[in-house]
Amino acid sequence: MRFFFLLAAAFAALAALPGAVRAQDLQLGSPVACEPGKTCWIVNYFDHDSGPGVRDYRCGALGYDGHDGTDFAIRDKAAMAEGVTVVVAAPGTVRGMRDGMPDTGLAAGADAVQGRECGNGVVVAHDGGWETQYCHMRRGSIAVRSGQRVERGQPLGLVGLSGHTEFPHLHLTVRREGKKLDPFLGGASPASCGAGADALWDAEAAAALAYRPVAIYNAGFSGGPPDPDRVREGDHSPAASTKAPAIVLWADIFGVNSGDRLVLRIVGPDGKVVNEHTRTLDRRQIRRFEYAGKRTPGEWPPGIYTGEIVVTRKTEDGELAVSDRTQVELR
Repeated sequence: MRFFFLLAAAFAALAALPGAVRAQDLQLGSPVACEPGKTCWIVNYFDHDSGPGVRDYRCGALGYDGHDGTDFAIRDKAAMAEGVTVVVAAPGTVRGMRDGMPDTGLAAGADAVQGRECGNGVVVAHDGGWETQYCHMRRGSIAVRSGQRVERGQPLGLVGLSGHTEFPHLHLTVRREGKKLDPFLGGASPASCGAGADALWDAEAAAALAYRPVAIYNAGFSGGPPDPDRVREGDHSPAASTKAPAIVLWADIFGVNSGDRLVLRIVGPDGKVVNEHTRTLDRRQIRRFEYAGKRTPGEWPPGIYTGEIVVTRKTEDGELAVSDRTQVELR
């Protein structure tokens, strides 16, 4: 199985540029059984910049240098433990699979996953020289075998943390005759800064996977300074309460840029602002954890407290604002 994945990578690197790609050659459904923007988020797109920079299909910078696929992230390791299903994006035949790698990502170092960067995964071959590859799946979850015929929407396994990764997500790679392609463009040029007629997603997936330049994918309250690593495990302690040392709003965000303005605002049960934190970010980050709060003045009034998170970005077309809300009941 390891040989299969290495062979696929070699073909991808050596294959000649394929002929013109038409959208009707392959139609993809979403590869994850989730609700985009609510329970999953595309956090890294295909990189179209041939140099050291990053450019996604919308001429933004949501991704990293050399990224050759599309990453579908889930909220945290707690969501991974509950199970988020990876499904077949288009009918085909399983060409290869691997299972058994631990869901530890890069915790053991890059050398531990060298040659197996995809982690647990599946490659499905489709008509017309197409392939889809599904990476970083959860150990023990692979539900298909090599040579098996599979249909669109059929479960392949679960989103995991295996291979070369730092957070639970599915990495989807699309190839035609060995050439890696961006499913948001198909064979079209990225110069248009948008998906066109050659995009490979079907109508339902295209609508659900609309471009989101910033993803506020997790937010909540705690009763003191939160630990980002523990939050990403699904542990939101210390719990917020009327007698906790503080009330703290935190947010985990993908895709911030230098110059973005980030606001964290806590509104009390009476509608008055308890605390507001504003920061202008000084660098681009694939992933940023931010928190702010206020010490408890003896005891907080019981009731519903609302957290508001807003990321505002200046663009050529004006200001873009992305926001999210979360609530907690203090008792």
